[in-house]
Amino acid sequence: MRWLEQLRMRIGMLLGRGRAATELDAELREHLVRQTEEFVAAGMSAEEARLRALRLFGNPALIREQARSTWSWNAVEALGRDVRYGVRTLVRSRGFALIAIVVMALGIGANVAMFTIVRSVLLKPLPFSDPGRLMMVYERDAAGDHDATFDLVAGGMFAEWKHENKTFQDLALASDAEFNLSASGSQLPEKLDGVNCSWNLLGLLGVRPAEGRSFTADDDRPAANGTVMLTWGLWKRRFGADPGIVNQTVHINSRPYTVIGVLPAWFVYPKDPSVQLLTAVNHDKPAAWMESLVHHSFAVTGRLRPDVTPEQATADLALISRRVRNAHRDIPVIGKSAMVRPLLEDMEGNARQTLYVLFAATSCMLVIACLNVANLLVARGAARRREHAIRLALGGGRLRLMREQLIESLLVCVGGAAAGLALAWAAVVWLAKARPEMSRVESIQIDGPAVLFAAGLIVVSALSAGGIGSLAGREDRLLARLQESGRGTSMAIGRVRLLKVLLTLEVGLTVVLLVGAGLLLKSYERLRSSDMGCATREVLTMRIALFGSRFRDQSQRVNFFSDFLSRVRALPGVDAAGIVQAVPGQGNWEDRPFTIVEHPRLPAGQTGVALDRWADPGYFAAMGIPLLRGRSFDAGKRLDGAREMVISKSFRDQWLPGEEPIGKHVRVDNLVLTIVGVAGDTRSSPSEEPRPIAYMPLYSGYPNYGTAVIRSSHQVDQLALPVEKIVQSMDRNLPVSDVMTMDQLLGKSTVEAGFDATLVSVFAGLSLLLAAAGLFGVLSYLVAERTTEIALRMALGASRRQVLGKVMLDGLRPALLGLGMGLAASLAAARAVASMLYRTRPVDSGVFALVSTALLAVTVLACLVPAWRASRLDPLGALRVD
Repeated sequence: MRWLEQLRMRIGMLLGRGRAATELDAELREHLVRQTEEFVAAGMSAEEARLRALRLFGNPALIREQARSTWSWNAVEALGRDVRYGVRTLVRSRGFALIAIVVMALGIGANVAMFTIVRSVLLKPLPFSDPGRLMMVYERDAAGDHDATFDLVAGGMFAEWKHENKTFQDLALASDAEFNLSASGSQLPEKLDGVNCSWNLLGLLGVRPAEGRSFTADDDRPAANGTVMLTWGLWKRRFGADPGIVNQTVHINSRPYTVIGVLPAWFVYPKDPSVQLLTAVNHDKPAAWMESLVHHSFAVTGRLRPDVTPEQATADLALISRRVRNAHRDIPVIGKSAMVRPLLEDMEGNARQTLYVLFAATSCMLVIACLNVANLLVARGAARRREHAIRLALGGGRLRLMREQLIESLLVCVGGAAAGLALAWAAVVWLAKARPEMSRVESIQIDGPAVLFAAGLIVVSALSAGGIGSLAGREDRLLARLQESGRGTSMAIGRVRLLKVLLTLEVGLTVVLLVGAGLLLKSYERLRSSDMGCATREVLTMRIALFGSRFRDQSQRVNFFSDFLSRVRALPGVDAAGIVQAVPGQGNWEDRPFTIVEHPRLPAGQTGVALDRWADPGYFAAMGIPLLRGRSFDAGKRLDGAREMVISKSFRDQWLPGEEPIGKHVRVDNLVLTIVGVAGDTRSSPSEEPRPIAYMPLYSGYPNYGTAVIRSSHQVDQLALPVEKIVQSMDRNLPVSDVMTMDQLLGKSTVEAGFDATLVSVFAGLSLLLAAAGLFGVLSYLVAERTTEIALRMALGASRRQVLGKVMLDGLRPALLGLGMGLAASLAAARAVASMLYRTRPVDSGVFALVSTALLAVTVLACLVPAWRASRLDPLGALRVD
């Protein structure tokens, strides 16, 4: 067929283009030789015959070009020539090429890294079966109120939802848990994060084990034998990836559990990536908790039926919740409604806004990089204007020159993208190590879409930077350009204006980034300096959890804690020690409803709620929490005799205002405790205001876990190993966890705010550096271009101070205009980060003033060197050279 023959010829021309060109040259020479021979035979001399043949035949170079124009793939050949020319040009201008590539590498690398993170965390579908129908379900304290808080689900409410709902295909529940994995062989005991889950959770998610089997309904019974599933990471790390571990027994919390399966390598528990063990919830949790309507401790996951919306499911569960609440009006903490939201949205938490803000910051940085490269290309184009003018005068096309400049810009962006991808890969690896707690951090990696995004950035950046540079070089008055290009004249006014406009935009975007970074840094500093209401210097903390038959009785737990504290307080260097359920900065943990016996009964549906903390008598002294009234617990009262309570100042102010709290009685569950003291307020988190706290005696024997606090006057971190040895000497299978100082603990709780502030500050700092470099480069170039003008001014009487001031003013004008534009834009941008700020106003005069001062200082420094060089110019020498 004809089209096949044409295709064959086209491919042949593409692959054999060099051979065809050689054959064409040979044919042209043959024709000239024959024509020359004919003229010689007619009586002409050899030289006259050759010239006559050339005149008759025509210009061989023109004929060669005309012939080649009929060949296929001419555009490809022309593009290849332009690319080779661009590469040679950049090689000759190594300084320009290196600076431009580094600038684009920073911009493209930062954007590729942030795109990868945003896509992996926010946009990539979850790796579960039909993830769009997976929902998280919560109880809610108010129906129809979008601002109402929501809570974890009580086991009794879950049972009602599961049996009566009409919108979910299935519902499953899970509860966070801490597991003590006992020592075995040469391996030490280890504290692991895990979950107690209903047997159908993995099936609901569509997860099949890589080894062994999953849970069954028989495993999820109170009377069943203990069963556990391991994550892939734990299986490899602790058990050497031995398939034989399946059906073997391990001891968790000093109880035997049979390993029934290993989860696949890609599986990460949706709500907490640190989870390493899964056990059956009905086996591990008391039946009273599973049936309770009070204890809100379960995360509920559901799979919607086909064609059911989250709004319909919310209405369905809310109806059930209202019915349950109406049937139990004497229980005030039952949710009035429900909340259903997609699992992916729930996992994102507050990350969405943070990541979009960071993405916006990197986008600004890329625009600044493009403007910087455009400035370099404009200045470079001005330096080559004589070359371009000569080529135009000799018949070169304007489009050809523009294409060469765009290809040069494209080559710079390709080089920048190659280096940027390496930077992005390093940034992603660093992020995975720096923020292991981030949702879906395991899925963040440079992949095909990230490379395609980088390719898109190459095209956009090349068109932006190269387009501005090539358009700036357009000049219809060719003679004027040739004259402008001679020595002793200044750069075209239009080109100078373009350079200054680009600088103004660059400075404006830099100001926006600097203001955002300043606000986040100020917010972070205020967060870190929050008054926690307790000692934070030289205080060591560690978690201890007592499980197993040895600590089943309350008296055994009391004896252990008492003995442990006695040994720790006897260590050299220990000033004070205590134990509490959760120290300030460690989170809210649990709250508990209560009633004050001496007060009238609250209306139906209302109750007092306070955070509960089980503490030993020495805790307040160890943490430096002041006792405002009364005393701490009586160390001699234990078990049933320990019926005392210490309340916080917020508790007193909210529930006992204007009353004498000492001696009042508080009912918590079935216990009645007497208030014996009022302690100062503490914060559960640096970003939260103090909440009412009810402290109850650790020596009552109820809690089986707590955080030990050890205070020392110097180098408290050196006490960690001696304290851990005390625990090991008391029980070899008892691990300690979360060993850190209070400073480290508070730093961990504010790591997200610090991470955000640091990243934005880095982007802002790099942008400021780019803007300063651009200003310095452009001003240096303008001074070099105006050497003759400056020399003439000085020869005619201008002082060095006047020259210095004029050149400085040339640089300061675009910087001041950019500063004004940037501050105006920052007013709008600051509101975008308002929800990320802690006790910091979006329009903070101090931050705006500091940014303005810093930018002006950097601008003056960037302008000073070129201006100083101009003022030191020798006018006679410059004019003589010209």
